[in-house]
Amino acid sequence: MNVVPSVCTFCGVGCGIGLRVENDRVVGVEPQPGHPVSQGQLCAKGWSTSFAIDAGHRLTRPLIKEHGRFRPASWDEALERVANEFGVARDAAGPTAVGVISCARATNEDNYAAQKFARAVLGTHNIDHCARICHSPSVAGLVRTLGSGAMTNGIADIDLADVILVIGADVTENHAMIGARMLRAQARGARLIVIDPRRTRLARLADIHLQPRLGTNIALLNGLLQIILANGWENSAFLASRCEDTGPLRHHLSDVTPERTSAKTGIAVADLEEVARLYSQARAAYLAYGMGITQFQSGTNNVIAVSNLALACGQVGRPGTGINPLRGQNNVQGACDMGCLPNVYPGYQDASALAVQARFGEAWSVTSPVTPGLTSLGMTRAARDGALRALMIIGEDPVLTDPDQNQVAHALGALDFLVVLELSMTETARLADVVLPAASFAEKDGTFTNCERRVQRVRRAVTPPGEAKADWKILAELAVRMGYPGMDWEDAEAVFDEMALLTPIFSAMTYARLDEHHGLQWPCDAARPQGSPFLHEERFPLGKGRLLPVTNVAPDECPDAEYPFFLTTHRLHFQYGGGSMTRHSPLLEREIPAGLLSMHPDDGGALGLHDRQAVRVRSRRGELETRVRLTDEVPRGTVAMPYHFREAPCNRLTNDAQDPITHMPELKACAVAVEGLPAGEAPNAEAGAAEVIRHVHS
Repeated sequence: MNVVPSVCTFCGVGCGIGLRVENDRVVGVEPQPGHPVSQGQLCAKGWSTSFAIDAGHRLTRPLIKEHGRFRPASWDEALERVANEFGVARDAAGPTAVGVISCARATNEDNYAAQKFARAVLGTHNIDHCARICHSPSVAGLVRTLGSGAMTNGIADIDLADVILVIGADVTENHAMIGARMLRAQARGARLIVIDPRRTRLARLADIHLQPRLGTNIALLNGLLQIILANGWENSAFLASRCEDTGPLRHHLSDVTPERTSAKTGIAVADLEEVARLYSQARAAYLAYGMGITQFQSGTNNVIAVSNLALACGQVGRPGTGINPLRGQNNVQGACDMGCLPNVYPGYQDASALAVQARFGEAWSVTSPVTPGLTSLGMTRAARDGALRALMIIGEDPVLTDPDQNQVAHALGALDFLVVLELSMTETARLADVVLPAASFAEKDGTFTNCERRVQRVRRAVTPPGEAKADWKILAELAVRMGYPGMDWEDAEAVFDEMALLTPIFSAMTYARLDEHHGLQWPCDAARPQGSPFLHEERFPLGKGRLLPVTNVAPDECPDAEYPFFLTTHRLHFQYGGGSMTRHSPLLEREIPAGLLSMHPDDGGALGLHDRQAVRVRSRRGELETRVRLTDEVPRGTVAMPYHFREAPCNRLTNDAQDPITHMPELKACAVAVEGLPAGEAPNAEAGAAEVIRHVHS
């Protein structure tokens, strides 16, 4: 048995794993001893990695759909079909009629190739990925206040903090190794504060749990900041030397009082004052947040409010502090870094800047596109309207993960052509005209970037099953067929080297140097050849930090007489994403019944429901059936569902109202009705699906 060092492919923590290989098959996983992130530990998902990539359920040959059924095809036939269909769509309606949705689980090399294929081959900035529906407000908000949208500090800085503040993140469920680290820090004496509408496991273990009403994040953060300013607890020296004038924000908060904040959020004044005191007076306060902040129509302003709090207290630019968005997928940070966004090239170089266009145009020997690109949700809307004709989806399952499943399915069905690159047959792949089999992380070389900006190596440990290929190789072959020779790389290292040559924040990185250091954290350049464990020590990319006034905005859709409950979405420790990886593990699958609806016992009692009873859940967009779980984890008037399960796809219910800046959909809040099904009746997994199917075939 051989053990090949690699990186876990689930959440954004980036734990070090060893792939146990026997007879060209991954038969098990072990932790990497001494790894700087995971410290020789793994969570339940990490231990089950081998099930996700096992050849038994994998796609092994290209598939072409004819008369509603897939048939196997050769690579030549499949790629010719893809190249021809994209060429026809582009020639008929222009480059804006084609697009690519890349993958937060693919390597940096795959994502670099995806955005280069979109821009250099298709001639469009229509390139995006699932960061659009997780942390795009983090990038937008922090760029406005600091000038950089990434996690400011490293995971190890948790060990240096004396206060840890977690907002809108279920850390022990979703980022288990970070959650464990926080609990160890608490055991050593750090104060742990959790702000979350749900009583998560971490909230139950915290020293203080603030449980605000859903959709009152800005009101709460503004209230904490007002208390700090009113008591003179702000870091005046930091504000004077590192930040722009705080006068507008002080004026904005002048009519905010603890009593008004309490009335708005439902949190007692004494608790607000205690959290404000602890955070502002801490020697080092580590602030982490998740999608409970970002997945709102006010997502960008929520992040700005978080940044205001940290800047006012001077809790940025030092070890043990920082503003730290916890990324959901293993390489969502890397996909952003590689330029899989419509507005930036790799390294967040502005796609609208003439100098950037010229630089990449010259390097790639093309005329750079100038028309602004569409986001992933913008492409969905354009497809529905007939403006987007052909779409490539790489390793994502928007039918399960995007809001308003009916509209997503309708949009994909309206395309002239859809091609999907995948490991296995997902719900989205079933709708494709061509499906191309992709190699997993264990079957190719490359790199991932975790949430703390650490770029780490993954290595080919086994042979891809059947005829599966790395995404970057598939894209390179397509490029040649479409008349562009500039993606004919020899190997993954050549892709990385090209990226680093064109991307200043990666310019000092090579595969050899990554191997030496368990990865390096960007920016890593001539001035910082060992990388950057934390950011903004002396100055911000903007020069001085900005504290920007923001006002609370209620969710787009609030409960009423017809739909009396708020629905919020969440994730589970034993599942991941759309389930295409974790649900192949019998060890993980046995832990959680599919798609339970969490409801407070008082609400359940008022409806005459008993625990695990079958229920129907309805919103203005669709309905589904599942079982109810009565628990005080959720407050009265709010219900919660995970989105991992095709049997109970909560995104059939969710609202696609969007943040006006990033177009982040409001996945965390919509209005629903719940009704019990007759005693003894089981939930129907197909309930409500007929409308989705009708949209697909219309």
